[in-house]
Amino acid sequence: MSKRLGPQDSELIAQYRNGSEAAFDLLVDRYHSKVYTTIFLIVKDQKTAEDLLQDVFMKVVNTLNSDRYNEEGKFQPWITRIAHNLAVDHFRKAKRYPTILMEDGSNVFNSLQFAESSHEDRQIKEDTIELVKRLIEELPEAQKEVLIMRHYLEMSFQEIAEQTGVSINTALGRMRYALIHLRKKMKQLNIAYDKTIYPK
Repeated sequence: MSKRLGPQDSELIAQYRNGSEAAFDLLVDRYHSKVYTTIFLIVKDQKTAEDLLQDVFMKVVNTLNSDRYNEEGKFQPWITRIAHNLAVDHFRKAKRYPTILMEDGSNVFNSLQFAESSHEDRQIKEDTIELVKRLIEELPEAQKEVLIMRHYLEMSFQEIAEQTGVSINTALGRMRYALIHLRKKMKQLNIAYDKTIYPK
């Protein structure tokens, strides 16, 4: 009942590497819906999900053509992970600046709270936002992922747990450690509570 009809993924990959475009078309047909759903659950926008879906299969093609694919027998989790990562990466690059609440309830930053009184103030705001984004990038991968999904994508901890395959408690723990590490990095750089940058 649960056996998949048709060739195994590994067989289709071998056929594609030997020049069969039809084999790759079968892989696309097999995983198109699952990959799209994985992306859409994260980005919650049809157009963005469709664009990223194309990016996923382009990445798959490039990897297979360069002989870097070594997930023999594990194609489904591999392509699902690509989809998940590209969807999260989309928000890392987007010009969206969320309010990130620290464990004590204070804001890391909120772009709507900056006074637009001078060019210098605006430059300080932009520089600070970029710095915080870089600090987020330096977090351990699991912590960075949860923070981005929670604050940039506005996903619930239940959704985060389901998408990352961990328990809600683990997702909450990763968020807590992400905020602790972020605060520590900010304190080291003396930007934690600069009142000219983070007005009450």
